[in-house]
Amino acid sequence: MANVAFLGLGVMGYPMAGHLKNKGGHELTVFNRTPSKSAAWVEKHGGRAAATPAGAANGMDFVFSCVGNDDDLRAVTLGPDGAFAAMKPGSVFVDCTTASADVARELAAEAKQRGFGFIDAPVSGGQAGAENGVLTVMCGGEQADFERAKPVISAFARMVGLMGPAGSGQLTKMVNQICIAGLVQGLAEGIHFAKSAGLDVLQVIDVISKGAAGSWQMENRHRSMNEGRYDFGFAVDWMRKDLGIVLDEADRNGARLPVTALVDQFYKDVQAMGGRRWDTSSLLARLER
Repeated sequence: MANVAFLGLGVMGYPMAGHLKNKGGHELTVFNRTPSKSAAWVEKHGGRAAATPAGAANGMDFVFSCVGNDDDLRAVTLGPDGAFAAMKPGSVFVDCTTASADVARELAAEAKQRGFGFIDAPVSGGQAGAENGVLTVMCGGEQADFERAKPVISAFARMVGLMGPAGSGQLTKMVNQICIAGLVQGLAEGIHFAKSAGLDVLQVIDVISKGAAGSWQMENRHRSMNEGRYDFGFAVDWMRKDLGIVLDEADRNGARLPVTALVDQFYKDVQAMGGRRWDTSSLLARLER
């Protein structure tokens, strides 16, 4: 059992912190910019709420964060009352935000200078994965820090891997989002084609999902896509944020991502249709409009 702080109680962070408390058995202190969310979490799970990131991080063995973007991450770590000012030597900061590799390297260097560890640990599996404690966690950082943090992270994960030095977790998450973007577009086009050809979509998916075309997206999203239901899941706005990070990184490293860039623009079309909070499977709605 460790003393753990969790910063950011959004749709992912709220259940992740719950697993750290209930499944991991750790002592939890939470912080959220909206204090009512912290109060609700404590009422449900116990533990303690702090008024600032520094207040949550003070004296903790591990500090987790799951916030919106690079700027939010800098705010809870380096900003006024940021966590880094209160962390004790030898502790580890574990960031589960999907952010840039640059900010991960920046914060890892700052943490090392202050005498504690930093792991960039973005997650995959969506809200359902967070709620069920079965996320995939892609980590970047020092081996020793990872080995200390891994048993704690495992409270909300079924797969935890060290991918390389600081920033490698974020780079791996970018690969994850590249692959998802292409898969979802292919699935949307396949369902659209099946409908246009007069086929029974559910029957088609039942057959092809057992072969080489099968994927998590096909297994978990084909039925809701066929019914035109998108008011759940990983929001288009979030996917566009992630793909923006991907494309910025590709500009720097020279990777050619023509399909990813195209799907990003398709998601822009979905946003224009009013689908900013729709699930990413709503690419089908763009084809059917």
